[in-house]
Amino acid sequence: MPARTAPKTVARPSSSQSSKKASVHSKGGKPSKLAKAVRKVAKVAKAAVKKAAPKKKKAAALKSYDAGAVKAAAKQAEKWVKEDLAQVTAKMPLRRKQFITDSGIPIPDLMTLADRKDEQAERIGLPGQFPFTRGTQPTMYRGRLWTMRQFAGFGTPADTNKRFKYLISHGMTGLSTAFDMPALMGYDADHSMSRGEVGKEGVAISSLRDFEILFDGIQLDKVTTSMTINASAIVALCMYIAVGEQQGVPMAKLAGTIQNDMLKEYIAQKEWIVAPRPAVRIVTDMIEFCTKNMPKWYPVSISGYHIREAGATAVQELAFTLADGIGYVEECVKRGLDVDAFAPQLSFFWDVHNDFFEEIAKFRAARRIWANVMRYRFGAKNPRSWQLKTHAQTAGVSLTAQQPYNNVVRTALQAMAAVLGGTQSLHTNSLDETYALPTEESVTIALRTQQLIAHESGADRVVDPLAGSYYVEYLTDEMEKRALEYIRRIDEMGGIIRAVEEQYPQKEIGESAYRFQREVEQGDRLIVGVNAFKADKDAPIELLHIADKVAEEQQARLAQVKADRNNEAVQAALVKVEAAARGTENLVPPVLEAVKAYATLGEVCDVFRKVWGAYREGGAF
Repeated sequence: MPARTAPKTVARPSSSQSSKKASVHSKGGKPSKLAKAVRKVAKVAKAAVKKAAPKKKKAAALKSYDAGAVKAAAKQAEKWVKEDLAQVTAKMPLRRKQFITDSGIPIPDLMTLADRKDEQAERIGLPGQFPFTRGTQPTMYRGRLWTMRQFAGFGTPADTNKRFKYLISHGMTGLSTAFDMPALMGYDADHSMSRGEVGKEGVAISSLRDFEILFDGIQLDKVTTSMTINASAIVALCMYIAVGEQQGVPMAKLAGTIQNDMLKEYIAQKEWIVAPRPAVRIVTDMIEFCTKNMPKWYPVSISGYHIREAGATAVQELAFTLADGIGYVEECVKRGLDVDAFAPQLSFFWDVHNDFFEEIAKFRAARRIWANVMRYRFGAKNPRSWQLKTHAQTAGVSLTAQQPYNNVVRTALQAMAAVLGGTQSLHTNSLDETYALPTEESVTIALRTQQLIAHESGADRVVDPLAGSYYVEYLTDEMEKRALEYIRRIDEMGGIIRAVEEQYPQKEIGESAYRFQREVEQGDRLIVGVNAFKADKDAPIELLHIADKVAEEQQARLAQVKADRNNEAVQAALVKVEAAARGTENLVPPVLEAVKAYATLGEVCDVFRKVWGAYREGGAF
């Protein structure tokens, strides 16, 4: 065996990396059904996946390699370490004493089939088959390419409508909408808290009239739309439904995704209105409503992206995101919903960072963990409930203001990792996003990056081309093991909502972010153009500027809406929203009624603040 396969220390260890063993026993001391089922998938999963599972088949699992080949490979590797490696390193030492991934996973000097001696073929499986390690579809991109999305949202609704149409004309296959900070925080354009922010980080939205302009000339039954909005997501969804009805498109035919992942807000992004528990109640209401009325709509995109952008490692992103997903499923089950009714409409959103192979392994591990959790922990019987639906976006946090054209290369590598990892939808960042919202030229380059990968790289012609790679399968297993250890800890704390209230994920991410920054400042981690290969002067690039008149225009439109609407109908509708919030009625129908009466986003969110109070987070160190 290689002599250096398991370094004792790593540069970025997280507390999750202590391999604390956990056993699960039924009464009488015998292994439980759970332990038997999950051992087949991963030993560490015994503690993380704790619900009833079918009995493990008595037949021995099929190993990928026979004993004779493993023994021969082990001898060859041992000889290689003692002779070839020793001879070379004596003359020219390795650049580092230890090589690790960005998450701190040790990288061996050599991997052979001997390192995979315990590999079970069924854990890798086949494309489109449980546990979906190799992808959710048998054909993957040979049948249909991933959806190509580019973030659009800035200025007025008319500005973003124009950008939508520009991107569609250049080959974009799905709309992706960014909203400005006031909308994300539940404020209208005329609120004092909105001053200086209207239309600056996304499109300004206050009322249904803004949505009508935003999607003017775009048939909603001909596109899929993604909306990145969370705390006020219920209002945005209802406005989208209302615009569809105006176009003659019933809600059952609307297709798309709304992010709506409030747990990750408290963990990472910090954009909220009310406390975690009522916020999750609203999410659950939306899942329930969409399950019954909108079969083509994903009511939540469980998001690891912002967790990663806040400083999490790939392992932490994987673990906390799946823990969030488990939390939403638990709440829906408590509501009395059939898991096979709503689970197929859950989707996930991942970051794609710079560690190429680790990112590929993350996607593969995520699918495998989720498949087992849904099948064995929650007892889902529909294979669609086991599938993890994936949207990915290249890492905004990896973009640098220094030498911004380097960002084109970073984005291309990250996009390729997402494709090789089997994403079903992809957004590529633009080179100028460290400065401002992207220009039309830079967003076109970002879209062309996806099109080049799709039509010129050959990556679309093979399903999971890295399956069976000693290294990729090793990383997949390690990612799974370490993520499940985090999930086990969260389960022991009482679930993800309780963990968030105790700020456990927040503290873990804070420590990882600190370690990363320290490595950069000490020169242990090189970032091209920042602390290595610097340029004396960066070439200027064109930036997109949002004029202050955007706020004036939005405020004027909002004033006109309030003057023209039936204010008695608005107040009556808001009373119904408040009654639903104080009771147990699903909130979507009364919010939809309020939106159709042209109640504003801020007015609906003020009802939530009135009922549940505005949330303030304490410090976590």
